[in-house]
Amino acid sequence: MNPFTPSYLKLLENSTLEKRAKKAHALLEACHGCANHCGVNRLQGELGVCRTGPGIPIASYGPHHGEEDVLRGWNGSGTIFFARCNLQCRYCQNYEISQAERCPESTPEELAEIMLALQRRGCHTINLVSPSHIVPQIIESVAIAAKKGLRLPLVYNTGGYDSLEALELLDGIIDIYMPDMKYSSEENGRRYSGVKEYPRVNMRAIKAMHAQVGDLVLDEKGLAVRGLLVRHLVLPNGIAGSREIIRFLAEEISKATYLNIMDQYFPAYRASEFPELSRRITKQEYEEAVKMAKDAGLWRLDRAV
Repeated sequence: MNPFTPSYLKLLENSTLEKRAKKAHALLEACHGCANHCGVNRLQGELGVCRTGPGIPIASYGPHHGEEDVLRGWNGSGTIFFARCNLQCRYCQNYEISQAERCPESTPEELAEIMLALQRRGCHTINLVSPSHIVPQIIESVAIAAKKGLRLPLVYNTGGYDSLEALELLDGIIDIYMPDMKYSSEENGRRYSGVKEYPRVNMRAIKAMHAQVGDLVLDEKGLAVRGLLVRHLVLPNGIAGSREIIRFLAEEISKATYLNIMDQYFPAYRASEFPELSRRITKQEYEEAVKMAKDAGLWRLDRAV
């Protein structure tokens, strides 16, 4: 277990964590839990873009050894995959989960027990995958788990389309923010992920995340304990707009930003409907993105080998 003391334990001491959970729960009455701002009453069974009610759709969980080295360590990252999503990426490689029509919805008490079980298995972090549409439920679960002994850093592993309202509620709860930066083009965000103003929302969210936790901090064993870790998936034909994303990180966030430039794109889900997405990226496309990052002064690169 990592000896680092998570931020949320400080909020637990004076009951702030429970108060935060109650405040977050109110978001579900006219949902602004993510940047879609659907405004539906999820407590009454109304469904927005994420097609999720008041419960927690958990697809799977367990130690994950495929994450970044700084998260997985030697015992794995305690990863919890949430079903459904606030994005509809046409090329999603986990579409069976993200676009699931049916998934049993768990309670905050059940999610808390899963967190504690992953801790008992020796995982180094609790890694919340696709959490943007269930922030209120997560906060309630953390409050329950912390009372029962949860002591691991929390990773908010998001597609990057997060509302400032939700991020404000997560301040002091999340230790490690791990957002995607998918596009620098608003048009591509609409076309390939079905959302409005992705670059503006994404960059605004990442500024807020960095303001909360700063650059990524590692402990003496090389494990992440706090900070920002950004993922950028290189897409074919320059669709991701890597140059502008890298410029933003280097000039408006920090040259010490820990950036994972990912090369694992392959045509999945509905990618065949878009000729420009119908192939894997080339080695040259990937190396160009890496060079852009180095030229911009970003020096903490987690890249494919």
